[in-house]
Amino acid sequence: MKIIVKKYKEQILEWPRSGCHIMAQYDDEKIIVYQAYRKEIGEFAVKNQFFGGGFSLNRMTWIKPNFLWMMYRSGWGTKEGQEVTLAIHLKIDAFHNYLKNAVYTSFEQTDGISHDQWRNELENSKIRLQWDPDHDPYGAKQERRAIQIGLRDHFIRSFAKDDILLIENISQFVKEQHGFIQSKHLENLITPVEKPFVFSDEALNKKLKLINQYAHG
Repeated sequence: MKIIVKKYKEQILEWPRSGCHIMAQYDDEKIIVYQAYRKEIGEFAVKNQFFGGGFSLNRMTWIKPNFLWMMYRSGWGTKEGQEVTLAIHLKIDAFHNYLKNAVYTSFEQTDGISHDQWRNELENSKIRLQWDPDHDPYGAKQERRAIQIGLRDHFIRSFAKDDILLIENISQFVKEQHGFIQSKHLENLITPVEKPFVFSDEALNKKLKLINQYAHG
């Protein structure tokens, strides 16, 4: 695997406990996001290094930078149709572009606009975002919020091929770590190294509620 991992119990000592945070593994070139698919789609993506085959360009696809949030959604790769976990090394500029164009799925998460304006933006949006409760390895809700981003139309086509640097199948890693969850040996659990990500674009940080965090650049 190209992703960097570390003991979960060491990482949680450094993670924020509340607030909206894009918890992710990233550098100046890329940010890693996760998706889970059925075998046919996942294996095609890894073999060809782009999304095609059974992957639909006509329905919204959701990406998640937070590993444990993906594990909560996929049941650690045990849910039907989510058996193959992919770590997608995404161009950082593409990630910025997604969120710059994103509209909240819920009016309650917006600031400074009317309900009518939000509804109009949502209906015309090609990218949606929402903050949901983050989860611990056992699936318990946390005070910290995790982000997920939905792509469609030209953004999903760009994501499927042009915006990706690398697609990794990390299903075996997920299975091994799930074993520690099942046996309740949390001291052995390792997860991708993650820390809060923020943009150098302060207006975007404000839109995403990423205030008072250190800047990434």
